[in-house]
Amino acid sequence: MTGSAVVVPLAPRLQRDRYLVPDVARGVAIMAMLIAHAGPIMVDQPAATAFLQGQLNDVASPLFATTMGAAAAIVLAKAGPSPANVRTVILQNVIRGAILVLLGLLLATWGSWIAIVLSFLGIVLAIGTPLVLLGTRTLIAVLAAVLVFGAPLNNLMLAATGPLITVGERTPASFLLEWLFLSPHYRVTNLLPWFLFGALLFRIRFGGRRAGWILLAIAVPAWWLGPLWRGATGEEFSPSGSYLDTLHDAGLVLGVLGVIILLASLRGRRTAAVVRAVFLPFEAIGSISLSLYVFQVAVVAWMSDNGISFGTTDPVAWIVLVLGVPLVGILWWRFVGKGPIEWLIGVVTGRYRLRAQPPR
Repeated sequence: MTGSAVVVPLAPRLQRDRYLVPDVARGVAIMAMLIAHAGPIMVDQPAATAFLQGQLNDVASPLFATTMGAAAAIVLAKAGPSPANVRTVILQNVIRGAILVLLGLLLATWGSWIAIVLSFLGIVLAIGTPLVLLGTRTLIAVLAAVLVFGAPLNNLMLAATGPLITVGERTPASFLLEWLFLSPHYRVTNLLPWFLFGALLFRIRFGGRRAGWILLAIAVPAWWLGPLWRGATGEEFSPSGSYLDTLHDAGLVLGVLGVIILLASLRGRRTAAVVRAVFLPFEAIGSISLSLYVFQVAVVAWMSDNGISFGTTDPVAWIVLVLGVPLVGILWWRFVGKGPIEWLIGVVTGRYRLRAQPPR
């Protein structure tokens, strides 16, 4: 028989050169998304769990953007200093970003109650990957500039465009303005700093105990400043994308990362074994997070089409989303390996090479 082309990427569970911290953090992010997206079908719940659900909803997208930035830095580091290899990685990520944008537009037509984040992340990936090549000081300066000017730029664009973006026929320009500045849920201006922060974390190889404690030391006051400010001024909430909202996100993201880094730095044999067992399901779903995200949107769309509507209380449907969906992801990771969406995008962008199978 003649040789046939096959794809030969290693499954995530077989890849020994993966970094634990971003995989676990990505798993926490996708789990947070699942719980947040299941919230609308568990309206009748105690105030404590509703509060926790709100915090998970807030941490999910910036934490996911952070892991994307870390992944871009890892891939660029593995490509080496060769200009040709660097250009290849940048082109691959630009194509990946375009695919995420199109996939986000597609998922938005499925009829779920989820605010799809993929288009925003796709643009962040395309814009952010070349920035990862900057020197550390310059990269920090760019991150700070986006943090400082992002919120007022969002407000300026909203004042300039008004309701024109969401009223009437949509155009490519209106979609782009919404993704960059105007969406009430996500914006590139607010996700890009987290992408760059993830790249900076890779430069210290996700730190150790000292880095973990530093992140926690920053996270606690950052998280508390919002409630303290609102208590002092009488404001009811911080608008999405505002400075206080970003500070609140910083408290959550840095807190999660600090805990993960501290746990990953434990060296005792028994303690490390327990931590590894706790990390494993998050590492599993983090490794196939994009496929799992698409799967949960499909499940939510199916629920919506079958009478499980936004604003109800359905414990069975909630369990399906919060426990059933990640269980499917863990089983796929264990017995199949690479997520189907990750695999397909890898083939399309050339990250996974096709090679001829030897003749039998």
